[in-house]
Amino acid sequence: MTNLPKIYCAIDTPDIAHAKNLISQIVPAGCGVKLGMEFFNAFGPQGVKEMIEDVPGTSIFLDLKYHDIPNTVAGAVRAASTLGVSYLNVHASGGLEMMKAAKESCAPGTKLIAVTLLTSIDEAEATRIGYQDGLKDRVVQLAKLTQEAGLDGVVCSAHEIADIRAACGPDFALMVPGIRPAGSETGDQKRVMTPKDALTAGATHLVIGRPITKADNPAQAVQDILDTL
Repeated sequence: MTNLPKIYCAIDTPDIAHAKNLISQIVPAGCGVKLGMEFFNAFGPQGVKEMIEDVPGTSIFLDLKYHDIPNTVAGAVRAASTLGVSYLNVHASGGLEMMKAAKESCAPGTKLIAVTLLTSIDEAEATRIGYQDGLKDRVVQLAKLTQEAGLDGVVCSAHEIADIRAACGPDFALMVPGIRPAGSETGDQKRVMTPKDALTAGATHLVIGRPITKADNPAQAVQDILDTL
């Protein structure tokens, strides 16, 4: 699991031919692939296997954000981690015991990480759903809980990278969505940063979607982003 891609391209589509076409372009350019709930609900485990088999060497972050009682999540992680994915995730807010159970059931070749707070949530929204004031403090709290559970890292926004890195040390993986190359539209992400700034702050991997998937030449878009790093 060494030398994993710095960039994971978010491909969430009900069109498997389109997904395969994108992957065939971006993986040779040095990009990983993030497959989410829309893709998984449409094509299931077989769809994930097809992506890996279609382009050998594809590194996949399977973004399913499991959140349930410990036994249920353990079973889900056990099944999903046997697909040969590089990364899989759960919600840190599921609690310490849930995360421990998930880690114990995760296949050795898959890194298990946890979502802290979704990057579509800002301070006002976090307060509305019941978190205490201080979004960054809550994210760091969840990251430390994730580390205590023995997981490999977290999904966090770019604006919490430095604080989590300080709290959890240099070997904790930070998968960071909400990344937008300079000049790109932010879309529905509220906590964003450029790729170079995110890596400088201490991110391990960057999740980038539309700036790559909507580009006229996705492979060139990947290369252009890598060149800025």
